[in-house]
Amino acid sequence: MFIFNKKYFYFTLILFLIEVCIAIFINDSLIRPFIGDVLVVILIYCFVKTFCNIHSSIVALSVFAFSCTIEILQYFNFVNNLGLQKYKILAVALGSVFDWKDIIAYAIGTITVLWLENRT
Repeated sequence: MFIFNKKYFYFTLILFLIEVCIAIFINDSLIRPFIGDVLVVILIYCFVKTFCNIHSSIVALSVFAFSCTIEILQYFNFVNNLGLQKYKILAVALGSVFDWKDIIAYAIGTITVLWLENRT
């Protein structure tokens, strides 16, 4: 079950660097809020696949469920309720504003992963 997969490790690194570049250099209404959310699902998927040999659909759907859970928790303002707002990086990573478009972005990221993993 536990492995180290170099391919997914490299994808994770590349996607992480892209996400950092988006966060630092881009402040628009499409790439940062939407494409960044599509890519974060793929990033988390690749991170899990780096260390776990689990079927791709299970990982992809689990990452989607995790992402949606975080988004729903944003609706309830959980960062502030737990007193995490003082930890800037954590607060930014977890987010603070619920948006249905984010769930759509997560779905697109999940569909992209499933399509890439299941094409022949």
